[in-house]
Amino acid sequence: MRLSKSIFLGLSIFYGISMLYAKEAKNMMELTSPSFENQKGIPKQFTCQGEDISPGLKWSGIPDGTKSLVLIVDDPDAPDPANPRMTWVHWVLYNIPATATSLSEGIKDTELPNGTLQGLNDWKRTGYGGPCPPIGQHRYFHKLYALDIVLTDLGQPTKAELEKAMEGRIISKAELIGLYQKK
Repeated sequence: MRLSKSIFLGLSIFYGISMLYAKEAKNMMELTSPSFENQKGIPKQFTCQGEDISPGLKWSGIPDGTKSLVLIVDDPDAPDPANPRMTWVHWVLYNIPATATSLSEGIKDTELPNGTLQGLNDWKRTGYGGPCPPIGQHRYFHKLYALDIVLTDLGQPTKAELEKAMEGRIISKAELIGLYQKK
């Protein structure tokens, strides 16, 4: 009888933990694009060799308590993936409303969700700058952060300044990686 109770207790604990992880997995943030698949090539139209417009992005699973979202797109393979020396920043958006669920392809500054603010990319301007690798295939990380705060207006912060302001405020993160090599 004692063994049966131990087995029952063990199975009950296992089931409870499994359900907790299943609920957590179901509620995880996900970032996708109708323009390209994760770990696949970014079409030319979203690069310096094309129209240089932003890809469409969609997200789901925003956790309870999220007050705003941040999007950072960067390339850790600059300038050469065989010998990377820096991370090149392509797009910085912050204070995206927690109720927003997407950014449309080729979105213009005036079409961003109300309240969304922009930071500086490494071209020292706001807005999207598409992949334009000088050599080799690079990875482009699209990172979406859920914050428990709406940040103060930071002006046009760099990625580093924005990351500093986000410290301790991140609830969750989702990532989408696209690849590009000039042809």
